[in-house]
Amino acid sequence: MHDQVIDPAEPVPELRVPLPSAAAITTLGDARTAIDDLDAALATLLEHRAAVAAAVQRLKPVGGFAGRDPGRERRIVEAMAVRAPSLGPDRLARIMNAVIEAGLDAAEQR
Repeated sequence: MHDQVIDPAEPVPELRVPLPSAAAITTLGDARTAIDDLDAALATLLEHRAAVAAAVQRLKPVGGFAGRDPGRERRIVEAMAVRAPSLGPDRLARIMNAVIEAGLDAAEQR
């Protein structure tokens, strides 16, 4: 499931990922396996996000980097900060800026 390329025209199966309890991890090997599993799921989510963002670019009157909406990006980060309070809005803003820019770059390559 984690090694597929997302075709934006095809429905994507639901992604379910076990979220390990950090407190239950007792070995370095277990921790690395948990991180590898989470990274695989994250890569799948990022690929799908990029495909959906490419659809957004096609629908916008002004696409690409010129069509960025700072207000929307700020609202995305604020909503994510509620779900990831230990990362906080400043770190999440940096992460999402990189995700958004990578998605825009990928959309231009399609």
